[in-house]
Amino acid sequence: MEKLKIETISKTKDTVTRTIRINGSTFDKIAKLAEVNHLSFNSVINQIIEYGLNNLEE
Repeated sequence: MEKLKIETISKTKDTVTRTIRINGSTFDKIAKLAEVNHLSFNSVINQIIEYGLNNLEE
């Protein structure tokens, strides 16, 4: 499986607001990825979710 590569992408206007809960260590890892790549936390979360959905074993 190809590894996830965090990319700078343009924002989309097709969004839905939803509250989720994640554990603290996962939050810290994602926040660090966002900081290092100069992206919003939300952008990184969306890329991780898309990657996961595109690579689900069926």
